[in-house]
Amino acid sequence: MKIISMIPARYGASRFPGKLMKDLNGKSVILRTYEATMATQLFDDVYVVTDSDIIYDEIVKNGGKAIMSLKEHDCGSDRIAEAVENMDIDVVINVQGDEPFTDKESLEKLIKVFKEDDNKEVDLASLMVHINDDDEINNPNTVKVIIDKFDFALYFSRSPIPYPRDKSIDVKYYKHKGVYAFRKQAILDFYRLPMLTLEASEKLEQLRYLEYGKRIKMVETNVQGIEIDTLEDLERARKAWK
Repeated sequence: MKIISMIPARYGASRFPGKLMKDLNGKSVILRTYEATMATQLFDDVYVVTDSDIIYDEIVKNGGKAIMSLKEHDCGSDRIAEAVENMDIDVVINVQGDEPFTDKESLEKLIKVFKEDDNKEVDLASLMVHINDDDEINNPNTVKVIIDKFDFALYFSRSPIPYPRDKSIDVKYYKHKGVYAFRKQAILDFYRLPMLTLEASEKLEQLRYLEYGKRIKMVETNVQGIEIDTLEDLERARKAWK
């Protein structure tokens, strides 16, 4: 089984433009993420795929591998699909460019899903973290996921799901970490299918998979990490890196 990692990297992030080139204790955020992914030694290849000459040059000049997107893309999955279309691979893992604390243990869990899926029932796998802080549960920037008894995703939302109408019920809330592992065919299917209303409403690309009947196996991890979406996140990352 040939497994690679792709790190989609857009320079003009809407909430924090240029965040991937911000300094994180001596190196850019995107370079830190690339190096952390390489350091896991789990992949046959690791690439940054980008629409930005600045990010492309940052990776290449530091000895990494980068691919320039040929088309404009609305989401990271589309960017990856274009890049892998003609590659001879089985599984591609999408590591977010703003997650420099990417860890080996969590990625190993995703890879294990596919190595144990002899009947190829899983289209993609992704990570989730148990959360219990009310501010985080209600924060629309924190994407929540609910799962069935077999750990397949039922829905993703920026709202708190499930809604706690009966507060006596001990409900576990899970934060979705935007790290995905795809079978190659699943991501190519995603690329060719039009966006539907749930994805458009929530602005969550993973909903496209659910709307078209794909199965997403969720894997719990205890590693929170720090996703750099704001300047405050960057400051937290700088402190954590020390």
